[in-house]
Amino acid sequence: MPNYKSFLVTDAERKHVRRRARFQQHRDANCHQVFFFFLQGKAPKEIHAILIETLGEHTPSYVTVKYWVAQFKYGDFSICDAPRPGRPKTVTTPEIIDQIHELILEYLRISAKSMAEQLGISHERFGSIIH
Repeated sequence: MPNYKSFLVTDAERKHVRRRARFQQHRDANCHQVFFFFLQGKAPKEIHAILIETLGEHTPSYVTVKYWVAQFKYGDFSICDAPRPGRPKTVTTPEIIDQIHELILEYLRISAKSMAEQLGISHERFGSIIH
């Protein structure tokens, strides 16, 4: 029996989704580190120097650190992981991809509309996942 998973999402696309998820986790962690040093009263330049020392090339830019510190000073602590208004254009998660693969393997002739309804996602969003 052929592997139908390979028709939907390539390994490169799967890796990209996982890489983006890890990036978001690192971004949130960096933001929290900046907040920690902000609470200690350190200046943005000091915070950035500490992050360069510990994170190396994965350090957020100085402008980003400066922006986060400025937001913290104004009492806005939502920049780390605040939900954004509106529906994202496309959101592809490994869980949704795996659910699609399971549906295709179970029902070889299932339509995209039926899959979108069973998964509870919009037909437009489903189209962006498989194309």
